[in-house]
Amino acid sequence: MTDFKNKVALVTGGGRDIGRAVSVLLAARGASVVVNYFDNPEQAASTVNEITAAGGKAVAVQADVTKPADVQRLVSEARSAFGGTFDILVNVAGGLMGRKKIDEMDEAFWDAVMDVNLKSVFLVTKAVLPYLRDGGSIVNFASQAARDGGGMGAVAYSTAKGGVLTLTRGLAKELGPRKIRVNCVSPGMINTTFHNTFTKPEVRQKVAAATPLGREGEAHEVAELVVYLASENASFVSGASVDINGGTYFV
Repeated sequence: MTDFKNKVALVTGGGRDIGRAVSVLLAARGASVVVNYFDNPEQAASTVNEITAAGGKAVAVQADVTKPADVQRLVSEARSAFGGTFDILVNVAGGLMGRKKIDEMDEAFWDAVMDVNLKSVFLVTKAVLPYLRDGGSIVNFASQAARDGGGMGAVAYSTAKGGVLTLTRGLAKELGPRKIRVNCVSPGMINTTFHNTFTKPEVRQKVAAATPLGREGEAHEVAELVVYLASENASFVSGASVDINGGTYFV
């Protein structure tokens, strides 16, 4: 059992779906968790309540992680809540924002997708790094779309997530001297609000049927992988992107 006692974790997009599962599992393993959310305080409060009801420690902090001022405030409030330093950063926040082929999108849409999926990782990581303990861990979120280009209308999203893959590898090299490990996970079809919103039911059924394991993944399964990568059990794993897609895509 992984023990995160006396460790502090910040999870962006931590209020729902995979972010919620990550927050709850980190807390269950002993971490004090800062649950960042953007626009749904009820979901974030529900996540915090679930953690505290089980005896864990958590606070919710609203911030738009595409905006530098919000990110600085997030880090400041997070430091005030749990002692000033961090041990774990999990950059979950991101999203498709809409399915548009390149001839259907304008520059504003492209920039918005890049901001929420890639710029956010840069901003939060840069802001957290001065307070991240040596020997700490960063886990970013890429996507199977970064590997295979994504479904129709996901070219901006898949490009941004490809950037997360490369950012992860570069950071692993830069932060290695501080013994900070940087990895990312690349989920495939996971049963979340993301696919409830952007993927047609018939497409989900087709993908699940074609997956070697014959189903979609669940948020808690992704959370288990994140917790492993954040833990000392993965002490020699850095710069990796771990696919979690039921066997749909191999690297």
